[in-house]
Amino acid sequence: MKAAWISLAALLACAPLSARGQSIAVPNYSFELPATGYVSTNVNSWQKVPKPSWYQESSGFTWDQLIGIFLNTAPGQSDSIDNLAGNQAAYLFAVPQVGMFQDYNSIDWQTTTPTHAFNATYTVGKAYTLTVGINGGGGGMLDGATLALILYYRDAGGNMVTVASTTVVQSAAVFPTHTHMTDFTVTVPTVRATDPWAGKNIGIQLVSTVSTALQGGYWDLDNVRLSASTSNSTSIPTTLAVSGSNLTVSWPTVTGNTYQLLYTPDFQTWFIDGPPAAGTGSPMSVQYPLSGQSQLFFKVQVTQPAGSGSSLSLSNALVTSSATVAPAKATPAKFTPVKPTPKPAAASNHLQSSKLPASALQIKQR
Repeated sequence: MKAAWISLAALLACAPLSARGQSIAVPNYSFELPATGYVSTNVNSWQKVPKPSWYQESSGFTWDQLIGIFLNTAPGQSDSIDNLAGNQAAYLFAVPQVGMFQDYNSIDWQTTTPTHAFNATYTVGKAYTLTVGINGGGGGMLDGATLALILYYRDAGGNMVTVASTTVVQSAAVFPTHTHMTDFTVTVPTVRATDPWAGKNIGIQLVSTVSTALQGGYWDLDNVRLSASTSNSTSIPTTLAVSGSNLTVSWPTVTGNTYQLLYTPDFQTWFIDGPPAAGTGSPMSVQYPLSGQSQLFFKVQVTQPAGSGSSLSLSNALVTSSATVAPAKATPAKFTPVKPTPKPAAASNHLQSSKLPASALQIKQR
C-alpha cells in the first residue's frame, strides 16, 4: 500500500453479524462442465474477458488458452488437491487482464446469446458474500502476483461497475501448499434503496491484476459460492489505537470462529491482511508501523464453524488525517497494462511451466 499521511479519526464502527446466509446458485460453480479427462480450454457458463490489443498471440499462447479447466489427479497422488468441491477446477494464468465473469447477460464458449441462467439481483435489505476457493503459486508464480475477486453490476450503458472486491496476493505464507484450496471472500454490505446497484443483476468476475514484471504461473480456482443474508442485532467491535510509531487494530474473538482482517483506502477494493486466524477466546490484534496513507478502513470477517450457521460478520474502523499508517505486508495496486513487445523472456519462462492444453504444450505437474 502506498504511504500517505493519516490520523485516528474514529476508534470504533461496527456492522451487524449476519444471520444464516441464503445460498444463491452460481451456474458451474465448481467447474465440472464440460467434463474433461485432462484439460480443456472450454468453461461452461463463464465468459472469458476479451483479448486486449496489447496481447501478442504470435509470441506465445493464444488468449483463449490462458483460462480453462482441469481434472484433479486421484486422491493419494502427490499433486492431488484435497478439498475440491467436485472432480475438476479451473486454472487462470497470472497474466494482466486474464479473467472470466458471469452475469445475467454473459455467454460462454458454446452460446452466442445469453441464457440468463444466473439471475440473482441486489435486493434491498440484504448483504452479499462471494466465497471462492483459491490455490496460488502454480507454475512458478512469483510472490506479489495478484488476483481480484469482484462483485459488480452493469450500468445503463452495459459497463461493469464494481460494487466490492478483494485482492488476493500470492505468497508462501498464504499458500504454503499447492494441494489445498483456501477460501477468500468479497462482501457487499446491506443494500440500501439509494445504492446504484439496488435491484440490479449481480455479476461475478475473477481476474488477474498482476503487473507485467510479476506475470507468469497460474491460479487454481474452485467452489464459487454466493450467499445473501439479512442482519440481526449482534455486532463485533473493532478498535484502533496509536502508540508511538505504531497503529494497533484489535477485536475480541470466540473459540471456534475464524477471523480475517482486511483493509481498504476507498471502500472499493479490499486487501487481505495475512491468512485467516482461529479465535482463542482472547482478543486478537495486528500492529502496523506508521507511514503514509490518506485514509484506511479496516474490517474483520468472521466465519463460524459448520453447524452454527457459518455466519459472516463485519466490523469497520476508519483511520484518517495526521499520523501515518501502512501495512508491513505486500500491498498491490490496480494495474494498467503496458503493451509488452515482445513479452519479457522471464515471463515467457514462467508461462512455460504453467498448465496448457496438451495440443499446445505438455502440462507440467503441479
